[in-house]
Amino acid sequence: MVISGPVLGVIYHWAGGLAAASFYIPYRVVRKWSWETYWLVGGFFSWIIAPFVLASLLVPHLFEIFWNSRLENLVWAYAFGVLWGIGGLTFGLTMRYLGVALGMAVALGFCAAFGTLMPPIFTGEIEKILSESSGRAILVGIAVCLLGIAISGIAGVFKERELTDEEKKAAVKEFDLVKGLLVAVFSGVMSASFAYGLAAGKPIAKLAATQLAQNGRADLWQNLPVLVIVLLGGFTTNFIWCAILNIRNKSGREYVSSRSSVIITQESVAASTSREEDSPTRIPLFKNYIFSALAGVIWYMQFFFYSMGQTKMGRYEFSSWTLHMASIIIFATLWGLAFREWAGTSRRTHWLIALGTLALIFSTIIVGYGNFLRATLSY
Repeated sequence: MVISGPVLGVIYHWAGGLAAASFYIPYRVVRKWSWETYWLVGGFFSWIIAPFVLASLLVPHLFEIFWNSRLENLVWAYAFGVLWGIGGLTFGLTMRYLGVALGMAVALGFCAAFGTLMPPIFTGEIEKILSESSGRAILVGIAVCLLGIAISGIAGVFKERELTDEEKKAAVKEFDLVKGLLVAVFSGVMSASFAYGLAAGKPIAKLAATQLAQNGRADLWQNLPVLVIVLLGGFTTNFIWCAILNIRNKSGREYVSSRSSVIITQESVAASTSREEDSPTRIPLFKNYIFSALAGVIWYMQFFFYSMGQTKMGRYEFSSWTLHMASIIIFATLWGLAFREWAGTSRRTHWLIALGTLALIFSTIIVGYGNFLRATLSY
């Protein structure tokens, strides 16, 4: 049986969701590097190397496509990439303070909501949406999404109350509910800019599709050049901020030095093993680069598969963003369970996080249905 069309598109989207929910896992292996150091190393692979290499290999005459594109399309795709980069930057902090399950649920909930609203607001179609049944269905979905966020936040409050500091740190070393929620909200809102960055780059994708057809290749890769531009914008934001932190925290030497700058105590020396990388005075430099690069490549694969899924959805392309968000939330929740981030909490808290996650997933279904109504009426 050959799988094709929207069914294959859904499979691609869920593969991207798995990658998005899993990218932070290799960072857990990184040792004795500051956050800004491993985030920038991983980002270099996810925003520069992976998108450029794959686009160059799969799309013929990549630079010719950029040269023939209109400047405004390139600028808008890049600009929204810069805004999205701010969201991506703080997304890493969300995982840092809330953990995988809660952090992704809150951040992606807002991302799904604003990713749906941003395009019509930008194009001035929001009033028309409010006057249509499909538009009202989308707004109901957004309301359910915000409800799911609120429930997940309440679950986080109960988690903070029920666990000791030691138990919270065991699962999420820097758990901070208030700081994490604030960062997650901001991250989700800004991350939604990616959706419009892709929309702004559609003319670039059309040029790529023409180039692919002329070279006898499938149009499956037509969105890869757009990803290069949008992710370049994201890299700009993240590079500037991480460089500032490297200077402020004097952590820039971590990129090249295997000597740790942490304060050495008699206890830490006694606790260390004879292996060099476990020494409290040394940084496992090679290992850190490998796992940071792995995290970066895995992160990029979410949009690699996302762009492929879009080309297979046909008239159902509108559902791509909601499918992507839903799959990430589901896989992130599974990772949260695997890492026992909610271990030690009450049954009530478990029910709340499950209910919040289900509400977020249900919201994406409602939003997708609203888009389906709009697409049906347009035919």
